[in-house]
Amino acid sequence: MFPTRALFGAARLTMFTRAGCGLCDTAKNTVLQLQKRRSFEYVEADIMEPRNKPWKDVYEFDVPVLHVQSVHNGLPKEAELSDARKLFHRWTEQEVERAVDEAENTQS
Repeated sequence: MFPTRALFGAARLTMFTRAGCGLCDTAKNTVLQLQKRRSFEYVEADIMEPRNKPWKDVYEFDVPVLHVQSVHNGLPKEAELSDARKLFHRWTEQEVERAVDEAENTQS
């Protein structure tokens, strides 16, 4: 399980990152700015940690990657590749908000 921030809504955002990634720092800041006015669960996964090897295999050359998923009925508990809306490399606060809106409007 990844470390989790305290705010929860009907969407879960998982950012795949790695240490020393300036683009990741910028992307994280964009997500956190949105979280100041929208409630959603936010977690980070450092793809370089051994437990995250499956994500490294998928995203090693693509970080940052943001998965935005619906958590209606309490699911998903962790990021999944198949059902997430994905944002790659650079995104705006408006793009993240649009993905959150779509996730919240999806019935699981």
